[in-house]
Parts: sequence; structure tokens; C-alpha cells
Amino acid sequence: MEKNEEEKFEDIIEGRNPVIEALKSGREINKILISKGHVEGSAKKIISMAKDKGIVVQYVDKNKIKGLSTSDNHQGVIAYISPYKYKELLELLDELEIKNEDPFFVICDEVNDPHNLGSIIRTANAAGANGVIIPKRRSAMITSIVAKTSAGAIEYVPVCKVTNLSRTIDLLKEKGVWLIGADMDGREEYFKSNLTGKIAIVVGNEGKGISRLVKEKCDFVVSIPMFGEVSSLNASVAASLLMYEVVRQKSSKK
Repeated sequence: MEKNEEEKFEDIIEGRNPVIEALKSGREINKILISKGHVEGSAKKIISMAKDKGIVVQYVDKNKIKGLSTSDNHQGVIAYISPYKYKELLELLDELEIKNEDPFFVICDEVNDPHNLGSIIRTANAAGANGVIIPKRRSAMITSIVAKTSAGAIEYVPVCKVTNLSRTIDLLKEKGVWLIGADMDGREEYFKSNLTGKIAIVVGNEGKGISRLVKEKCDFVVSIPMFGEVSSLNASVAASLLMYEVVRQKSSKK
């Protein structure tokens, strides 16, 4: 396919596991490129799944794959996909209400590193979170790097892109959701706090942490004890600790 035709496709995902998960989830895939020297192992599974779904597979030179890759971890496989469809928060809340399920969200306040965002989404899927909320501005968006880092979890965890985080927090509070910020200045250690019920964990920017206005709107702010010379954890690690504390506390209530 010539360059001008390829430009019609608006996004890519790369790496074998993310492409497999996209195929399994029913994501709309326009075509798949596989490096001629990488047709073995899980690549055969991708070819078989694509054939069953009627998706075009093209075998191309490895330099073409390398030139298209943004994560440099493509494993010889790239898929052209339709643009990622962000979930509407109100729609997600309505769905949870119908299922009589308490919301469990992760809010990313200006998390700019796509690797951190991808890792948060991956852990959110593992911990059973209902969704990840990101602001429309000053945040990493869903890209091929995020999809790759999430190890395919992006196909299963709804991501809501909102215009204003402060107004979103107000909306969540109206729905009975408690907002828990993670910050080194938190008054209480996270494992001593009540993280049951309707919960939204807020993690901040890799350097600045949670913004002042968002922090003020949190119901309470918790800290993660640090005993070494490094004074903070990155956003994805902090989010992981809090998410699994939510899991632990919910399990202990059963």
C-alpha cells in the first residue's frame, strides 16, 4: 500500500500482546503489518485470528516496521486501528448504577508520561477498577506507547477524557464518590484510611504532584511512607499501591 493510502489510518498499536488483545476485544482494525522475519510463535496466532476476522495482513520489510514504530518495542507487529473512543463519564456512571456496582476510578491529574499512563491502565484492569479519568489538556492521551505499555489492558479499561477535572470531581461527589488524593503531604498513611465504597483515587503529575485546586477538592489526602533516600514514587507505582489497598480492603469486607 502506498504512503498516501496509509495516511488515511489515524492510529497504530504495536507489539504482539497489544495486537492480540485488540483482536480479542473486537476493536476495529484496518490492517496488520508483520515483519517478514517475525512470522513465528505468537505472530502465527495473530495471523490466524486476523484471517478469521477477515482482517488484511501484510508482510513487510523490518525497516518499514521500525520506521512506523513509536515505542521501539514493536516485536515485528503493527496494527492500524480506528481512533480510540473515549468513554463518556456519565454513561459509565449510569452503567455502574444499573449493575448496582460501586464506582472505583483512578483520576490522573496531568500525568504526562505515556508509559506511566499505560502502566496505570494496566494495573487498573488487574485491580478491577471501573475506569481511568484524564483531563483533556496537559495530559498524556491514548497513543500507541500507552497501548503497548498497558499490555493490551487499554482494550478493557474505559478511559474518560474530561474538559475540567474540578467540575468532574464535583459531579463524582454528587454521585456519592469519595475522592482520595495521593500526595507526600497527606496527613494519613494510605493503608490506615478507609478506601471502601464508592472510591476515586487521584494521582498527580510526575514532578509536581496533584494540582492545588484538585487537592483541595479531595475528601482526604493520603501519603505513602518513604524510608529511603528517594523522596517520592512515580505516578504509576503510587497508583498501583493505592489500587491494591482498595482491593485488599474490599476483600476483607466480604
